[in-house]
Amino acid sequence: MSNFTPGLIALLGSGETAPAAGVVYDQLTRTAQAPLKLAILETPAGFQPNAARVAGKVAEYLATRLQRLRPQIVQLPARARGTALSPDNPATTEGLRDAGLIFLGPGSPTYTVQQLQGSLAWTRLVARQRRGVPLVTASAATIAMGALALPVYEIYKVGAELHWQPGLDLLRPYGLALVFVPHWDNAEGGAELDTSRCFMGRERFARLLALLPDDLTVVGIDEHTGLILDLGAGVGHVLGRGGVTIVRGGAEQRIEQKGRLALSDLGPLRLPAPDVGLDAAVWADMASVETVAAVAQEPAAPAEVLALVAAREAARASRDWAAADVLRGRIAALGWQVQDTPAGPVLRAEG
Repeated sequence: MSNFTPGLIALLGSGETAPAAGVVYDQLTRTAQAPLKLAILETPAGFQPNAARVAGKVAEYLATRLQRLRPQIVQLPARARGTALSPDNPATTEGLRDAGLIFLGPGSPTYTVQQLQGSLAWTRLVARQRRGVPLVTASAATIAMGALALPVYEIYKVGAELHWQPGLDLLRPYGLALVFVPHWDNAEGGAELDTSRCFMGRERFARLLALLPDDLTVVGIDEHTGLILDLGAGVGHVLGRGGVTIVRGGAEQRIEQKGRLALSDLGPLRLPAPDVGLDAAVWADMASVETVAAVAQEPAAPAEVLALVAAREAARASRDWAAADVLRGRIAALGWQVQDTPAGPVLRAEG
């Protein structure tokens, strides 16, 4: 069992810059403190010449929506492996190290997986989420988070045979084997063409379902709708304009807007050790970032207290929870309370 509380994960069906998405961002940042550092990964649309503009529209929206938090927004052009703008380039992905909110959005699901799987960008992203930082995905990025990814463009635009491709499998360490299908209620085809189920249509999607392993759960998310996964509490919240459809074991469950679901209904939910499956050097690097943040947040604290905070963070990074608890007690004895936050520990003087 982990002493870390993982960050909230918001999966949007579409409409990441639409008014209906506002409640999702508000929920994710309800306890955030200004200024909020926000990182937008350009990877999902990295193959497009206007990738920077795609992410830029999201940045403009969030700068206005979250203006109370004075957001410091950085676009990370981690667009293509084997180039200067690679998701494996430490400089290109630097903004993930201290981000307080991370966003990935529209583009190609399969391209997203190809570029991020096993990359430094992905490892840093997962490490930040494990340490409590909220993650937002929309459209293509939402599909890519699943155990398997729906190759939308290959089937809908190119005419490929029905199939699934490997996904980034973000939730597997939490015991959840999921497939995410945004645009669940899409109706762009009108009366002539069924474009629901992410442009597949009901008949074609039924055949896609038959290709899935029995242990996978499908999570269909309506457009302009967000599903927030609170892994620490084991609860999912549906916000926005529409609802969410769960397909598991041949049965469907529908959760409408403002509804809740137990994440254990999606699979055998568990909380992993915080660093499981992550590169040890990247995980340690994240711990060092948070230690620096602890020192910077309360310059008035005595040097002895700051040294204890740094030692406690090192103990937590080593998963020595007993030592971390002892150090917390020593900090309290000196008249300070330490509160763990997504941005690092915060010190407050008692009394």
